[in-house]
Amino acid sequence: MNGVETQTVTVGELTAHLARPVAVESDGAMLVLPMITGIDSQVRGFAADIAAAGMTALVWDPWHGPTADDTPRPRLFELMAGLDDDTCLAEMDALLAHLRDELGFERIGVIGYCLGGRFALLLGARDPLVRNVIAYHPSIWDPAPANHTRDAVAEAAAIGSPVMVLHAGDDDILSAQTLGALRSALEARESGATIVHTYPGAEHGFSSPARHANPVNEAASALSWPQALAFAAATLAR
Repeated sequence: MNGVETQTVTVGELTAHLARPVAVESDGAMLVLPMITGIDSQVRGFAADIAAAGMTALVWDPWHGPTADDTPRPRLFELMAGLDDDTCLAEMDALLAHLRDELGFERIGVIGYCLGGRFALLLGARDPLVRNVIAYHPSIWDPAPANHTRDAVAEAAAIGSPVMVLHAGDDDILSAQTLGALRSALEARESGATIVHTYPGAEHGFSSPARHANPVNEAASALSWPQALAFAAATLAR
């Protein structure tokens, strides 16, 4: 595994977290879209793991400052209810442009968790240059909240790159019916691999250490993460 260096970077009016391997050339880059926790210690840990695996990670900040490290969870839920799909996607476009134009990466993928998992699907459909999409227990509600103006399931059919979905078998947000529709949309594409892993008994957000008091969640996280990293590395390879 590689050493990792991290820093806070400014992209226009946005602030993001950057993690990259030390002393080796990054083999591509991943845009990381957090869960409700924002860029907290656990998400910085995810980014460090990506960098240790040889890829640069740039993390979007959905809350422009607050994180679960310093902000009560009810306040983060309030912030989540105020997210606007098009505004968020425009911010992600700016971070992708930074990776391409300022940092020089041509091979870029996207990984998201919970709310970020839904956005990863939307972004993959929006940007044909994205090399992979990894959606960890994506928060696709049925019915959709009022501020979810884009249909992630319908738009997923336009993703041209390989997609990996890590699904919690006991997810209380993404229903089995919605997962089936998402799988059908992805498998109906003319190109791009579709990999859907289901972890029976695991709960929504199982990748978060805060969920690991449940041993099923901890086991699902431990099993899925190396596979997600391997998928990212394989799809970004030269």
